[in-house]
Amino acid sequence: MEYTSGGSSWTHALRRLGRAMLPRRPQKQGFAWSVLTPVVLLVAGMLFSLSAATAHGTDLRDDRRPELTNLIAERKKEIADARSRAARLRAEIDRQQQGQAGADGQVDEQRRRGAAEQAAAGLTAVHGPGLRVTLNDAPRRADGTRPAGATPDDLVVHQQDVQAVVNALWAGGAEAMTLMGVRVISTSAVRCVGNTLLLDGQVYSPPFEVAAIGDQAAMQRALDASEGVRLFSEAANSFGLGYQVKVEADVQARAYDGSTALRAAQAGS
Repeated sequence: MEYTSGGSSWTHALRRLGRAMLPRRPQKQGFAWSVLTPVVLLVAGMLFSLSAATAHGTDLRDDRRPELTNLIAERKKEIADARSRAARLRAEIDRQQQGQAGADGQVDEQRRRGAAEQAAAGLTAVHGPGLRVTLNDAPRRADGTRPAGATPDDLVVHQQDVQAVVNALWAGGAEAMTLMGVRVISTSAVRCVGNTLLLDGQVYSPPFEVAAIGDQAAMQRALDASEGVRLFSEAANSFGLGYQVKVEADVQARAYDGSTALRAAQAGS
């Protein structure tokens, strides 16, 4: 039998006591993982099934731009077909009215009164000297940067810019006007969706062109005096937008061929 010294025994005893007082590391709970793993797999399976049901056999991440382009093209065709059909119906109504006018004096009188007002209403084609005003977005820079101090809204033509030009030309005595080649009449509305123009059911992209027949000098003075036009002209000089006024000897304004029906009207005081 081997005996150890008392000091050595005490050393071993103190080490055991110290190890006993240290906090023990928690043991891995294999049971928790065994329960969580099937739950995670079940949830993942449900997500995959839901995605498959939603996709209906298609790729959910597929680019929808071609589909949207086709939808827009189809809608434009539908509008064009509807406009052509409406024009044919109006022509048929006009033929029937002409036939009735020969046998009815009252109808004939009303037709003569209507014909006398057609020119003022924009329903006849006219031409003459005038101005052509063009507004355009600022061109994109090759490096993708913007002019100093400009925001994205500063670089596009807005609805109020087109309206300012149209109103100034009317104020300058314009006798007839077209916007993107479409005759502007008393019921025409200038509306923009984003940076595109919506006019009589058709969508137009910039540059936007306004042509007016009338006293060229008077219309030019009205453009210069318009606050809205002045602000756009300053933005054009600062940020590179397009603003051009051309004097033309013969501006063509075709007759308005859209619907003249009024949805609502109120007598002036």
